[in-house]
Amino acid sequence: MIHLDRLSVYYGRERALDGLSLHIKEGEFVLLTGPSGCGKSTLARCLNGLIPHSSAATMSGQVMVDGLSTKEHSVSELATHVGLVFQNPATQLFCLTVEEEVSLGPLNLGLPAPEVARRCEFAVRATGIEHLRGRRVNTLSGGEQQRLAIASVLAMQPRILVLDEPTSNLDLKGTRLVLDTLDRLRREQGITILVIEHRLQEMEGLADRVLILKAGRLVVDGPPRQVFGQKKLLSRLGIRYPWFLLGDKIGHSALLPLGLTSHPRDQEPLVELVDVEFGYGSGSLLEGLNMAVYPGELVALVGDNWTGKSTIAKIIAGLLKPQKGRVAWSDGARNLELGRRVGLLLQDPLLQLFTNTVTDEVAFGPRNFGLFSDKQHQEVLEATGLAALRERDPYALSSGEQQRTALAAVLSLQPELLILDEPTMGQDWGHLSRFMDFLVALNRRGQTILLITHDYKLICRYAQRILVLEKGRIVADGLPRLPVAGELGPEFASRSMLSEG
Repeated sequence: MIHLDRLSVYYGRERALDGLSLHIKEGEFVLLTGPSGCGKSTLARCLNGLIPHSSAATMSGQVMVDGLSTKEHSVSELATHVGLVFQNPATQLFCLTVEEEVSLGPLNLGLPAPEVARRCEFAVRATGIEHLRGRRVNTLSGGEQQRLAIASVLAMQPRILVLDEPTSNLDLKGTRLVLDTLDRLRREQGITILVIEHRLQEMEGLADRVLILKAGRLVVDGPPRQVFGQKKLLSRLGIRYPWFLLGDKIGHSALLPLGLTSHPRDQEPLVELVDVEFGYGSGSLLEGLNMAVYPGELVALVGDNWTGKSTIAKIIAGLLKPQKGRVAWSDGARNLELGRRVGLLLQDPLLQLFTNTVTDEVAFGPRNFGLFSDKQHQEVLEATGLAALRERDPYALSSGEQQRTALAAVLSLQPELLILDEPTMGQDWGHLSRFMDFLVALNRRGQTILLITHDYKLICRYAQRILVLEKGRIVADGLPRLPVAGELGPEFASRSMLSEG
């Protein structure tokens, strides 16, 4: 079904894939993982013909998919055989409404209206987005956009489905729904599935094979239990050890604090949201929200998709104004310019990248504020794993590398409050843990950090306090609740065990 023979890909002089040979059988479910920048997304783009037909990359070797050579067939011809869901779903959504987006592909194939309707019905049901039919695409959360992108590809009814980090923006419910959909498609439709992921624990029961790339080469190929049992190898490759024993208990409900914590009355919050209300259109999202972030803490904000987490981040950063209520800053922070008061990493790094090189991107803010320091600049590049990429064009980087570039640019301004909205997208555990350890060091020196994430291992390892958002309000506020011995198994009995790769 998929056959690669000595596939090599170069971006200029930069080698992304190095003589890769691989065969995937019809109906297989294959998990592809590896360190950020190892060539995973490049491989995905080779499978649907974007490389070599629509990319500046140069390719040698042979790629055969469903009996077709990608060199000899156009991207449009290959689209009915290989469906690719990108890491960032916003890059493949073009229409105003959900229904228009799902029907776009079948309509472009010139199919009759009844067949278009049948395919669209199948796709929206398979991904569980029936309730989104009438919604405008620009009002969807990141997780909802992810499921819409999958639905729009499924409507083409390809025989091969390639998904680049399909769960990166999803909460537990959305992740389970998408993975159950993939499993059903493989079992009932015989579709061959290749999933590129850093989050491995959800995949263990689905994948037939696990492939690990490093520096463009295939270094591991085997069944999941065999591969995941090599904990030292995974750690050396910067790959997170899966949390198999957590099962259904993973999720923010498992992290609810055992008891509420209170801050000293004489400690002034760095920033406080008081009775904040906000909604999009006629819908209400935040209702009487009250929350505070205190100086020098590393606090995590968690909740399901479309509960308002990113909206809260934008309100604090001044990108949105509350419709009711107020945002109150401490005296010291209130006097700072907005760019120095809050540093916000958005979920989509492409919205924050606009210079020609990584080094210029990271230096742009400090230079504008007259704060540039060679020492601090190099420290940020090293901490985010970007020193070797400093002269690269940000738009030529992998999604994970783009995310780290945006992180570095935000961090370089040394803002009073650093807000990270889903910083794990595209990041392997090695890069992510090194970066988070750097943030912890900054936090110990007084940097205040608000972390928004669905990554509960990250929360258990790093957060000092957790805020749980449900139905527009904070419903719990306290220390992260760690699993105890006998509840989820002895290996999850302490924070020290959770901190292992």
